Amino acid sequence: MADKVVDASALAAVIFGEPAGPVIEAQLTGHRLIAPALLPFEMSSVCVKKLRNNPGERDAILARFAKLPTFPIELYPIDPAATVEAAELLSLSAYDASYLLLARALRAGLVTLDTDLARAM
Repeated sequence: MADKVVDASALAAVIFGEPAGPVIEAQLTGHRLIAPALLPFEMSSVCVKKLRNNPGERDAILARFAKLPTFPIELYPIDPAATVEAAELLSLSAYDASYLLLARALRAGLVTLDTDLARAM
C-alpha cells in the first residue's frame, strides 16, 4: 500500500461531493493517507466558505463535513521554518508548501487539485 499525501483541495472534492470527487476518491482508494496537521483547520475553512456561499444548503454541507473524521488520514507535524523557506523558494502558500514538504519527506505521492502545488511537486 503506497502512501499518498492528500491536500485540502482534493479532500474537499470528496467530502463535499464536488465534480472531481469521484476521480480523487479513486486516486486515494487503497492507499495510506497522510496530511500535515493543518488539514482539519483547512477543511473547516472550506466548510465555512461553503456555508457562507450557500446558506440554503447549510444542513447538507454540515452533514458532509461531519464525515471528515471517518477518513483514515494520519496527521503529521510540519516544521514551520522549513515551510516558510519552501513557500518562499517555490512561490507557494505556507499551507501548500507543508503538503509538498511532507510528500517529499515521506517519498509519497501527492493528491491535489491545486495546479501550482502539483507543478511544484
